[in-house]
Amino acid sequence: MVGTLINVGTVVLGTLVGRAIGQRLPERVRESVMHAVGLLTLVLGVEMALKTRNPLILLGSLALGALTGEALQIERRIDGLGALAERWLAGGETGEFARGFVTTSILFCVGPMTLLGCLNDGLRGDYRLLATKALLDGISAVAFASALGWGVLLSAVTVLLIQGSLTLGARALEPFLRSEAIQAEVFAAGGVMMLALGLRLLELKQIRVANFLPALLWAPALVMLTAKIASLFR
Repeated sequence: MVGTLINVGTVVLGTLVGRAIGQRLPERVRESVMHAVGLLTLVLGVEMALKTRNPLILLGSLALGALTGEALQIERRIDGLGALAERWLAGGETGEFARGFVTTSILFCVGPMTLLGCLNDGLRGDYRLLATKALLDGISAVAFASALGWGVLLSAVTVLLIQGSLTLGARALEPFLRSEAIQAEVFAAGGVMMLALGLRLLELKQIRVANFLPALLWAPALVMLTAKIASLFR
């Protein structure tokens, strides 16, 4: 859990710094910083998405993930949680609170560094990868907090819950994620979600990114299913 605690600390610190300097920055500067983060998110998303070994599995996991997410209304529920926190913590001061919470929660918790970092920390006590991720998240938190406000701070709770759970459950997850084929499709699905998030940050398309989160569960299921079917015809 050391790596996760470091990550939570950098998100909190980055948010505080971002709020401290954000009020002093002109709107055009904050907008440009957000665009820079959005462009980098697109680049990382493309890199991850290209790891797929079977585009049909990637398409299937995204389609099934979207159907599942829409049925469960994940995005609406997360937005509602952010809005509730806004009323409690921010007094409804800014409509950007929920946006900051949702955007950074997804950005900080979807990606290969999250998964591999938690596995390394949980299985070997090696938190170096999560520490590197923590530094990147802290820098991003500065940019997001300066533009979107205090909602970014709440994403530290998301990081604690998700990364903490992955770290503590690492031994149970390792057999399923040991397969390179499964890793490739999970990372690729996460990459497509980061692409969608980048489009949102650049205000090009308001995609309901959170509704695609179940794709991270469908990807390994489809890999195992196709492998099972292929074995029947050998």
